[in-house]
Amino acid sequence: MPGRFRRTRCASVSSSRPVATGASASTELLRLAVLVSGRGTNLQALLDHQGDEYRIVLVCSNRPGVPALDRARRAGVPARVFEGRPAQVDMARAIREAQAELIVLAGFDRLLSPDFFAALGNAAALVSTHPSLLPKFGGPGMIGRRVHEAVLAAGERETGCTVFRTRPDAIDQGEILAQARVPVLDGDTPDSLEARVLAVEHETLVEVVRRLSSNNGL
Repeated sequence: MPGRFRRTRCASVSSSRPVATGASASTELLRLAVLVSGRGTNLQALLDHQGDEYRIVLVCSNRPGVPALDRARRAGVPARVFEGRPAQVDMARAIREAQAELIVLAGFDRLLSPDFFAALGNAAALVSTHPSLLPKFGGPGMIGRRVHEAVLAAGERETGCTVFRTRPDAIDQGEILAQARVPVLDGDTPDSLEARVLAVEHETLVEVVRRLSSNNGL
């Protein structure tokens, strides 16, 4: 299984926060690879907050032409497409070449294959986001809008999001790193519920990555 993070030294990237210059300009940044499949709003949240704690060094998508790729390119981050399950081995190799220490599955809608994990080895740890309070409404087929439809159909009064450690042998069952709760309101639709959960998911994901950037790993 992927091991703990290793720490490397990278030049600081530009951000809205001040960055030291001169001899202290180099700092230990956690190197991230982000896996995406669609709009890339979680990716954008990570891009907006990168600076003196972590740096996104690669964005990978299993779908060409998605908005997430445009977000990466506008930010000057290398972005690559790996279509199909066999291409996941090449994706793992690209992540290793980028020397990513943490892989964030941010709306990535395909299962990672055993071959991916074999090719990745111990190069990086993995975390995922999920738009519910796991273990509720997780598992095969529970992605995106389907989760919010299921929450409403079940009459739940509370939902939320989860950031957890990705396991190669299970879906949505890794160690939970953080959860945030969101009330289900009268009159909620899948769209309105998704919007509120997503806003909290952005904050929770950034918080977890920042926390991991200051630690030695899980």
